[in-house]
Amino acid sequence: MKSTRDINRFKPLKDKEIFTSIDVRKCGIHPALVNYYIKIGVFERVKRGVYRHAAKSGQQSFRWQDLIEAVISVPGSSICLTSALAIYGLTEEIPRQHWIAIPHSTSAKAPKNTKIVRFRNFDLGYTRIKLDGVEVPIFDIERTIIDAFRLLSIETAIKALKFAVETKAIDLVVFCTYARKLRINVKPYLLSLTL
Repeated sequence: MKSTRDINRFKPLKDKEIFTSIDVRKCGIHPALVNYYIKIGVFERVKRGVYRHAAKSGQQSFRWQDLIEAVISVPGSSICLTSALAIYGLTEEIPRQHWIAIPHSTSAKAPKNTKIVRFRNFDLGYTRIKLDGVEVPIFDIERTIIDAFRLLSIETAIKALKFAVETKAIDLVVFCTYARKLRINVKPYLLSLTL
């Protein structure tokens, strides 16, 4: 049986649905201790370097579980493009793979069924949301639609913009600011939607 002192080291991770080996290291916990708690059933290994509390694993149905695991397993990443559009309800497409963005100057190995895209201006529109009880990094709606114009089909981007305008989910001032910064001409599409 491990000491109370060892158990207390895990307190910062108590409220996290999913945590990584990086989180464990920040708490000063040795990997062997994590393995011990996996062995006795306190934690579950979701995948290499990603863990969750065994007691919490049955409490929720994770609609976005694979996407959450993918973005958490790539440090410094963010959900983007089709995956972000699906989360915001701005597309009818079912993503065949998870779309994860990383800063242009970094590199990362893509987890299974994941497409990694390198972005310049990574901080533009970067935010965090709760997704199935887990806080994940994602680009806001405005940045996601601009990126759809840049990197996805025009049809997908126009549909997303139309859904966002109809539901008033988009701040058009912020959207136009992002478009200028990323050098995307969206005026013709906005005009066609507002006429």
